Amino acid sequence: MTTPIIFNGVPWFDNERHTVNAHGASLIEDGGRYWLIGERKTDDGNGFDGFACYSSPDLAHWTFERIILPPQNEETSLLGPRRIGSHAKVLKNPKTGKYVLLARTDTPKHTDPITCVAVSDTINGEYQLLCALEYEEAPLRKGDLGVFQEADGTAYAMFCEGDIYRLSPDYTSLEALVVKGIAPGSSSPVLTKINDTYFALFSHKTSWDSNDNYYYAAPSIEGPWQAQDTFAPEGTRTWNSQCSFVFPLTLTDGTTVPVYMGDRWSYPHQASAASLVLMPLAVRGTDLSIPEYWPAWDPRTATQVLLTGHLLPAKLNSNHTSEEIRLPFDIDGQGRVSILGSASCHGGYANVEISASNGRPILSQPFTFYAPTRYNGALFIGPELPTGDYQLRVRVLDESSVFYAKDGTKLGSEDTKVVVSGVRTLNSADYR
Repeated sequence: MTTPIIFNGVPWFDNERHTVNAHGASLIEDGGRYWLIGERKTDDGNGFDGFACYSSPDLAHWTFERIILPPQNEETSLLGPRRIGSHAKVLKNPKTGKYVLLARTDTPKHTDPITCVAVSDTINGEYQLLCALEYEEAPLRKGDLGVFQEADGTAYAMFCEGDIYRLSPDYTSLEALVVKGIAPGSSSPVLTKINDTYFALFSHKTSWDSNDNYYYAAPSIEGPWQAQDTFAPEGTRTWNSQCSFVFPLTLTDGTTVPVYMGDRWSYPHQASAASLVLMPLAVRGTDLSIPEYWPAWDPRTATQVLLTGHLLPAKLNSNHTSEEIRLPFDIDGQGRVSILGSASCHGGYANVEISASNGRPILSQPFTFYAPTRYNGALFIGPELPTGDYQLRVRVLDESSVFYAKDGTKLGSEDTKVVVSGVRTLNSADYR
């Protein structure tokens, strides 16, 4: 297995060279492995294909475990044919030994939010859908959610607007409303504790576009909660991501650092082109920040990795459908191919194809050149490949990331531009 490197803002690949498809996810360490559990999207809009589970020994090499909770066939089910699921969060209950999954369920137009509860005996097992999460004997009808577990096993769920509830001892219902309305108008809540301070992270509501996420801090879960600021430089739109989870990462020297996980959405190609951003958080008292963006970093040391490798000349600047570049490349040892370019508000989609020298197809999928905040760098990094000769093809598609706010305002890309500035091969020896 090659050096573990976390690549940010590009699709990840699993052991079968399929994209890691788990969004609005939680990431926990259990049994000596990391487990990523999130919403499995379709690639033709915002379809729901169940909740997926992936595992990894190092946060860089991922194995697809299974769909742990698929869509349900019963019309009356909370995950039935006319409903979707999102924001899956999993907790291990220390008293029952069960793994409890809480997730938002809703109509495709987000008109009926209900939190569902599912349980399993193993983290990667088949989860049994139990019921709606209830408070005072009625289903709680709120939106996005985040969860947090204290060292003593007490667990909490936080929802849009910043309402925090304490979960029952078995985590299957809500026991008490602890705090109400921390952040009116908020979305995608994340609740965590770092050192002796509690933090609540939120996103604004801008549909699939990223925005400048912000946070609150408190000395206890009950508060008082104080508004702080954005935790990434203003204007970076949280490094083009939406907050999803914060987890503790233990480094090889035994120290622990909190790591931010955020979604970089790519509507309508959420399965193939949406990606994740994982970054260590800098914390000092109530000051929380991601001061700079690392395209790649080493999870063993929480240090940035510079990607060198061999640069191949390749240029494409076009919004003409089917215009393309083709070029051969070779891998010496275990390695990858990276497509460099520029993402902007004018960007569209391109299709990338990788094939062996004998023409055998290895990969074909769309990837995006759209970003609300301009970014120059690696826009696609392929799966690991063994020593050999390969062919790369990048073709402009007549598609762009266009979506609409609830009031009908058109959002997303203004064009279908694809801007490739080069191609780089990354062999194991090039990571330094």
